[in-house]
Amino acid sequence: MLYQPENDLLQDKHILVTGASDGIGREAALTYARFGAKLILLGRDTVRLQSVADEIQQVSGHAATWHTFDFSHATPESSQKLVAQVAQQVPRLDGVLHNAGILGEIVPMSEIDPQVWRQVMQVNVDATFWLTQALLPLLLKSPQASLIFTTSSVGRVGRAGWGSYAVSKFATEGMMQVLADEYQGQSLRINCINPGGTRTKMRASAFPDENAQKLKTPADLMPLYLWLMGKDSAAENGKSFDAQPGRKAGPAE
Repeated sequence: MLYQPENDLLQDKHILVTGASDGIGREAALTYARFGAKLILLGRDTVRLQSVADEIQQVSGHAATWHTFDFSHATPESSQKLVAQVAQQVPRLDGVLHNAGILGEIVPMSEIDPQVWRQVMQVNVDATFWLTQALLPLLLKSPQASLIFTTSSVGRVGRAGWGSYAVSKFATEGMMQVLADEYQGQSLRINCINPGGTRTKMRASAFPDENAQKLKTPADLMPLYLWLMGKDSAAENGKSFDAQPGRKAGPAE
C-alpha cells in the first residue's frame, strides 16, 4: 500500500496491541509509537514485553505500559480485571489491534486433536471476544476509535488442512462484521487486516521448508496498519483488507 502518513498521525492516541511481544504485533506497536501514539502492550512473555516497551521508549520518548496476559488461560473475569487496570492508566482507547493468535495443527479435519481445536478457539475466538467486550467502553470514550482484528485468507475461503485455524478466522470475520453493524454511524469503526504470508515465527511453523527471504517482513506491511488505525480511514467500517493484495496463497515462490 502506498501511504504517506503525517508524522503526527497518532499523536497522543492511546492504542492497545495484543500479541505485542513479537512479529507483527511488535512491529505495529513500534510503528504506532513512532507516529506519536501512547502504547499499551499485551502479551504472554514478560521479558519480551519489557524489551518492546524499552524500544518504544527509545524511538518515541514515551514510556509504554504493558500487561502480561495469556489468552490461552483467559476468562471473562480475567479480561474484565485486566481492562479495569488499563482504565486506571488511560482515560480512553483510540485504537485496539488484535494481533494475538495461535496456529494449531496443519492436518486434515479428521485428524485434529480435540484439545488443539479447543485451544485455538480459546485464543483466537473466545479470549479475543471477552477482551473486546471488556474494552468497548474505553473505545467508545474516544471521538474516533479504530478496532482492528487479524484475519487470514483461510478465514474467507476454506482450505484443506487448515481446520481449526481457518474456522477461528471465519469466526473472526463474523465477529468483526457483527460489531461493525452494531456500531455503524458511531465513533467506533471495526475492520480486519489479512497480513498474508509474512516473515514471522508462526509462518515458519506453518511452512517450515519455505524460503523466508521471499516473504514480506512485518515492517513492509505497516502502511496499511497505520492507515487503518488513523484518521484517514475514518469512513471505513465492516471491511476486510489485504496487506498484500493479489498475493497467491501458499508457500512463497
